[in-house]
Amino acid sequence: LYLKYEAWEPMAMKKLQGVGEAMAAKWDIVKVALAHRVGRVGVSEPSVIIAVSSAHRRDALEAVHWGIDELKAVVPIWKKEFFEDGSQWKENAESRARLLELPP
Repeated sequence: LYLKYEAWEPMAMKKLQGVGEAMAAKWDIVKVALAHRVGRVGVSEPSVIIAVSSAHRRDALEAVHWGIDELKAVVPIWKKEFFEDGSQWKENAESRARLLELPP
């Protein structure tokens, strides 16, 4: 039916800024903007936008690809999926993979 995103907003904003700064440091890009919706979002509606400007499309495309994976791994935003017969919190595969990489 729909999704609901919750965030620890002060930390989410800080992490989004960090992802953008990391993108600018890794690729030759001019500007970057990232945003993630919170609250109720329809299943077919977008929840994330990443905009990158660059003189060369390869830098922009690689930055966006890395940026969405990094955003999903480090930004404290949680998704709950609502169905006709109930709801469930959705685990983020990128975040889970990052946790598995950490030393004990």
